[in-house]
Amino acid sequence: MFFTYLRRELRRRRKAALVVASGLALGIALVIVVTSVSAGMGRAQDKVLQSLYGLGTDMTVTKAAAPAGSSSERPRFRFDAQDDDSGGEQSSDRVMVQGFQTLAASTVGKVDAQSGVADAVGGLSLQVVKVSGAFTRGRFEQGESGGGQGGGPGGVQPSPQGRVEGGGADFDVNNYSVYGTDVTRPALGPLTSSKITSGRTFTTSETNAKVAVADAAYAKEKKIEAGSTVTVKGTEFKVVGIATADSGDAAANLYIPLRRAQTLADAKDKVTTIYVKATDSQRIDSVKSEIGKNVPGTTVTTSADLADTVSGSLSTASSLAASVGKWLSVVVLVAAFLVAGLLTSSAVSRRVREFGTLKALGWKSGRVTRQVVGEAVVNGLVGGALGIALGLAGAYAVTAVSPTLQAQLGGGGGGEGFRGGFGGPGRTAATKTLDVALTAPVSLTTIALAVALAVTGGLVAGAFGGWRASRLRPADALRRVE
Repeated sequence: MFFTYLRRELRRRRKAALVVASGLALGIALVIVVTSVSAGMGRAQDKVLQSLYGLGTDMTVTKAAAPAGSSSERPRFRFDAQDDDSGGEQSSDRVMVQGFQTLAASTVGKVDAQSGVADAVGGLSLQVVKVSGAFTRGRFEQGESGGGQGGGPGGVQPSPQGRVEGGGADFDVNNYSVYGTDVTRPALGPLTSSKITSGRTFTTSETNAKVAVADAAYAKEKKIEAGSTVTVKGTEFKVVGIATADSGDAAANLYIPLRRAQTLADAKDKVTTIYVKATDSQRIDSVKSEIGKNVPGTTVTTSADLADTVSGSLSTASSLAASVGKWLSVVVLVAAFLVAGLLTSSAVSRRVREFGTLKALGWKSGRVTRQVVGEAVVNGLVGGALGIALGLAGAYAVTAVSPTLQAQLGGGGGGEGFRGGFGGPGRTAATKTLDVALTAPVSLTTIALAVALAVTGGLVAGAFGGWRASRLRPADALRRVE
């Protein structure tokens, strides 16, 4: 009887049911779109952060660089004196640790042993400055802008300027970034933010091999391909693979085995950055605190710390979606629930004669209330189905259009925290901008939320209608007839 009556009444009152369902559908669709866009922005921000420190890294451990600016810290290049008419061509490389003070390689094991750490791996960030040309009776000295913190994609490029004391010169300055990576633990570190698009990556046995992986942008500029050779400070490296960064700039121009990088920089058993993966994302803050306590003198930076340095349209849109968007969804949902409840209550009032007659025939108030609530829940489910369809269409439209958002990194107060944290090789406090395409992924959790909201909306509407129906008396039907 319940379902028969329910089916008949919904068919007879299609227009009223559609109005209630449409109001709920709009509110549910808005929740799906806002939730999906927020998830897409979260993914975009994760992608930006991964381009800086590599996939799977929860935090890094570094030691702040010593104050720069001293003339004694500037790289100097000495060349043999040549006669003015000799035209002798010479070149010299200077390999410098970039951005940070070095840490003992044993610190990696100490960090790895901390409670809550799943894995830790060290890396060495280097900057290579190569000067070549004809020099006559003097000594070339690289200017201040050529040393210290620059270099590499995403870094401050040293200016090809210098001077020759007591002579003349016609020279070129070429600088690039090199990163020493632990090939025995490839799951962590900045190279994980790139994909091998030609050749191969390192093998775990190449701990001291003269092999390199080149960033795709640098390889294109220098006409390098898998199988080519590059020379760093007189050592030839075979390029075994080309890596393309997933987003933004690559961490370095060249990647080589850590031990080889330590040899080039005369930094035996030294690292500049320790990449750390926590056992559980919920333990990141406690792990950070423990490392800071047990490994004094270091800076521990989490992805949350680095996220604070991201600005631009991505950050603005993310903030709006998290605040205005969610509050707007709540307001629209509450309004939709109230409207559905009032419309249901109004519909019950127009059915006074019907319900009064049913009570006169022996229907209990509870049975009438259940009938009204049942109709309202069905309306809510119909609204939920419409809302899910509209929400999926809206999310698909956002993904299809894929609007481009900009993420500015390092500006807005990033300062030393940015340079000394997840910056990794080639990163400085200088602002850089990345373009990120926005998507709106819809998860099963979002669909489940929509269904729950549909049922809730139906129950709220049913509560209004049921309350009104429970107050009807058989006499109400007689008064309505009169």
